[in-house]
Amino acid sequence: MSIITTPFGFSSTATELAQGIDLTGRRVVVTGASSGLGAATARALAGTGAEVTLAVQDMAAGERVAKDITGSTGNQEVRVAHLNLADPASVAAFTAAWEGPCTCW
Repeated sequence: MSIITTPFGFSSTATELAQGIDLTGRRVVVTGASSGLGAATARALAGTGAEVTLAVQDMAAGERVAKDITGSTGNQEVRVAHLNLADPASVAAFTAAWEGPCTCW
């Protein structure tokens, strides 16, 4: 068995992990993006050039985070959409409102 080494550690940030990655032309959805790890992930992905949709329950908080991400990354392709993964009607409304391509893995 080989030991895997990495320059990253416990204090590494999402932005450090995404450094050097170009996701221009890609679309991503980040759930829980109105705070914490979701917001940090959305910021890092926006910094790579991706079009980012913040899927949140609290739209006001999501809008504040989106504005902050746009200001700090310069990425104008940051959007906010309501999504409550515990509510099937919310999931259906989110998917019905989705526009553009969908690449799922």
